[in-house]
Amino acid sequence: MYCLETFSETRPEILRALIQHYPLATVVSMGGNGLEANAIPLHLAPGVEPVLQGHIARANPLWRETNPNNEVLVIFQGPQHYISPSWYATKAETGKVVPTWNRAYPVVTQTTYR
Repeated sequence: MYCLETFSETRPEILRALIQHYPLATVVSMGGNGLEANAIPLHLAPGVEPVLQGHIARANPLWRETNPNNEVLVIFQGPQHYISPSWYATKAETGKVVPTWNRAYPVVTQTTYR
């Protein structure tokens, strides 16, 4: 995933804190119908090596269709908010502003599905 180095976070303590505060992850995997994205709450299991654990509902085909030896992509999103153009002082001056989305860049990790 493209992320400017300026916004890249690599400190383990910060990454752990983000996962603890925002545990809903997007898990992207290759399923029977191609790429699948699922919102799954995950947490870091205690231990030296980081291991993500969570619960997949029995009705969700993710647990049946994903090969346990395949990698999955896990994305955690931090806080985020819509920024209206009316919030910019330049809106009144020039009118040349656009809306944006103020967000923490996501933490992306690849892991083996287990």
